[in-house]
Amino acid sequence: MELLIQQLFIGALMIVVTVFIHSIALDIIIHRADQWAVRYRRIFRRIWKSVMISKVVLAIFITHIVIIWLWALLYLFLECAPLSNLHDALYFASVVYSTLGFGDIILEDSCRMLSGIQGANGFILFGWTSAFIFEVVGQIYRKEAESL
Repeated sequence: MELLIQQLFIGALMIVVTVFIHSIALDIIIHRADQWAVRYRRIFRRIWKSVMISKVVLAIFITHIVIIWLWALLYLFLECAPLSNLHDALYFASVVYSTLGFGDIILEDSCRMLSGIQGANGFILFGWTSAFIFEVVGQIYRKEAESL
């Protein structure tokens, strides 16, 4: 029971940290988006919207990579067997975070609950990301329509 409570506590802390990182990144992106739009309209003319959306998606993708690295480093710090090197930890964290879940690596009981929490974390943050991208794309097209 103590092991379960410990994993739930660590998982909850990771949820708080990753949501905080994700929210800061999205806040920065949305505040910079107007600046990017002005510059990209001038430089890229006809394809500025595609360039803009690509930059937003890339920035969010980098945020997800940072979060995956945090999970991988946590697994290494906690010595979650069989994750004995960074490569395996990153692979496992990526598969779990994306909720792909191949199942070719299974953690020992001391860390198994964390992987479930990480999967839920990825599911929530990917959903939030989808809603964010939808909103940014909507704003881009609304602002363009208003300027005509």
